[in-house]
Amino acid sequence: MFDPGLMDMIMRLRGRGVSDNAVLRAFELIPRKYFVADKHYEHAYDEQRLPIDCGQTLSEPLTIARMTQALGLTPEHKLLEIGTGSGYHAALLARICKRVYSVERYKKLIVQSDDVFRKLDIHNIVVRHGDGRYGWPGQAPFDRIIMTAGVRAVPDKLLDQLAPGGRLVAVVDEELIAYDKARTKITETVFFPMSIPMMEAGKSKAL
Repeated sequence: MFDPGLMDMIMRLRGRGVSDNAVLRAFELIPRKYFVADKHYEHAYDEQRLPIDCGQTLSEPLTIARMTQALGLTPEHKLLEIGTGSGYHAALLARICKRVYSVERYKKLIVQSDDVFRKLDIHNIVVRHGDGRYGWPGQAPFDRIIMTAGVRAVPDKLLDQLAPGGRLVAVVDEELIAYDKARTKITETVFFPMSIPMMEAGKSKAL
């Protein structure tokens, strides 16, 4: 069914520099409206951050698209996402790469996102409860890692879980940065300023 709100969002992303066809196709296949509360339904495709449960938020479409494009994903990649949230970003990533492993500190959000994944027939996402700062050592190494909350510095444990030739994308001190790993050397590429909510430490044990 034609969804004018979705199409408007896609055109807006194209106009703001999102040129990766795989990323744009993922946005077409995964309607954002399925990941927002009913009371925010009319704003599902607007360029604004929307509240979700547990005091968290769903980032603006352009922010998600730019972060995803910075990953340089291919269908063969195995990816680690830090911060599942509503599940929207994980669902987009799962349409582009082979498998998504996601770590979320709030159990309620895990239950909700798993429910949406089932409804959308998405089966290549695995979510676990934990502190994202420590990654997912049992599934490492990863071809790509993305952090969906801002940080002052990328945890060394996450960089250690990158495969050779891998890339980590994060918002560090309000700049979108890619960290590329070549054997034991890490190089940085700074894209542009970006502001997203900061990561909160130490809550996963209690929630």
